[in-house]
Amino acid sequence: MHNWFECKVSYEKMLENGMQKKVTEPYLVDALSFTEAEARIIEEIRPFITGEFTVTDIKRARLSELFFNENGDRFYKIKIYFITLDEKSGAEKKTAAQMLAQASTLKEAIEVLDEGMKGTLADYTIASVAETQLMDVFPFDANRIPEEKKSDEELLAEQRAQAEKRSEA
Repeated sequence: MHNWFECKVSYEKMLENGMQKKVTEPYLVDALSFTEAEARIIEEIRPFITGEFTVTDIKRARLSELFFNENGDRFYKIKIYFITLDEKSGAEKKTAAQMLAQASTLKEAIEVLDEGMKGTLADYTIASVAETQLMDVFPFDANRIPEEKKSDEELLAEQRAQAEKRSEA
């Protein structure tokens, strides 16, 4: 299960007319905790922003599912209701769920959702679709886990060993 965090990053952005403007942009990060979310957003954003930036806000994003689409340049929050039948009373029960779809248009967002929900056995209805301000989404990638940082003593020992090898040669 994913834990999604919405992180807001504030920085000075260079506009097309050459002026600088302070902007705050939201991003979505998959992390285990608020601390990891902050570390991950800093790591992901650093290559794209020159100068100083600040993580101004981190909040948990309650999303059941994300549907990615390489052609999409925006993110749409979609609220759906899963419809189940209560066997005792025979009444329909609606359970709400929030999902995120990457698409270029509202219509395409619904198509991306429908494509992603194809294998689902549960009936559902779409309650609302709204474009979000999210700039990008950073899912967890197990292949990008950084190595454990070495202590100062380990780094010094490595440097000494390399120096000894050089002097022997």
